[in-house]
Amino acid sequence: MQFSGFRILKEGLAGNRGWKPHWRKPDPKPDYDMLIIGGGGHGLATAYYLAKNHGLTNIAVLEKGYLGGGNIGRNTTIVRANYFLPGNSEFYSHSLKLWEGLEDELNYNVMHSQRGLINLFHSDGQRDAFARRGNAMLAQGDDAILLDREGVRAILPYLDFEQARFPIYGGLYHKRGGTARHDAVAWGYARGADQRGVDLIENCEVTGISVESGRVTGVSTTRGEIRARKVGIVTAGRTSQVAAMAGLRLPIESHILQAFVTEGLKPCIDHVISFGMGHFYISQSDKGGLVFGGDLDFYPSYAARGNLPGVEQVMEAGMALMPMIGRAKVLRSWGGIMDMTPDGSPIIDRTPIEGLYLDAGWCYGGFKAVPASGWCMAHLMATDQPHPVARRYRLDRFATGHLLDEEGKGSQHNLH
Repeated sequence: MQFSGFRILKEGLAGNRGWKPHWRKPDPKPDYDMLIIGGGGHGLATAYYLAKNHGLTNIAVLEKGYLGGGNIGRNTTIVRANYFLPGNSEFYSHSLKLWEGLEDELNYNVMHSQRGLINLFHSDGQRDAFARRGNAMLAQGDDAILLDREGVRAILPYLDFEQARFPIYGGLYHKRGGTARHDAVAWGYARGADQRGVDLIENCEVTGISVESGRVTGVSTTRGEIRARKVGIVTAGRTSQVAAMAGLRLPIESHILQAFVTEGLKPCIDHVISFGMGHFYISQSDKGGLVFGGDLDFYPSYAARGNLPGVEQVMEAGMALMPMIGRAKVLRSWGGIMDMTPDGSPIIDRTPIEGLYLDAGWCYGGFKAVPASGWCMAHLMATDQPHPVARRYRLDRFATGHLLDEEGKGSQHNLH
């Protein structure tokens, strides 16, 4: 099924009775070449690129609930490539390039909007840090513009520039940054993978991973035993629990990150804005709601809900940055389970068990990484070699000390 403006108009006039399901509902087969555990954005993208880039079709994605029901539907939808360190910089640059062609690639409207992202700074030290980051972005081939206070005021006149505690000194403007519709990303990759023969199996929870003589042989699920030569763990905040089924202990803690959305408002925020002194970020959705979030709830948890101190921190930062939002009503909030690594950077690597692969540790960067994560994980599983842009995302870096500490906060999960 192909989408076009003519098809949408035709279906609208005909009562939308001609649409067909976007993917099949197959029963699991007893044997596959490859299994992907996790039907979120990363897992679906991995399956899609395994089929498209490597011609592999005897693949199944196993999802314990419904496709897209995890972190891919529990985030603030930000897409950017403004990383500083070698290793992260080239990876997220590659991801942004994939984002820019994703709708044509999938023939699916993921509502990718390059509205621009502005990271504000509030001190001389922050200005210097963002100047270095901007130069690193330009060296990588991405875009960056360092704005002074008046430059920011010309674009974002509604901010509180004169507040006593955190006056705005300027900002780093990343024009190619923006947002995308999280659900549509999952649906687009699911549809594309299904069209290429991948089995997408919902309501199929993995309850065990079978290992014989140091090699993975398959998984146990709530829908029976499934054999496979290769298995990929792509389960975000549940990574540690799933890996433990194979006897692995990983350098990952799971924390909750809350997000919020207000009632629909007239268009008032045209960009994505990040507050440099409160880890607060905000944008406006296509339906008019203000979408925003802040720091983690600073304790490990697997509960997909947050705590009230976290709510207070986010609201306080939002009001300090732009008091105009104070009268907006918050309609709902949600919590995503974040798989946090000690250095705040992800893992895409083989595990010590032959045939078992890991895509995890996305911390705050999971949504924006979806295309490149799937691309690189598919390359790893198909060739047993790391993709060049993900070569630094090794699991053993935590043993050797070759960390990618993007924020410079040390080996503390809760600070990343």
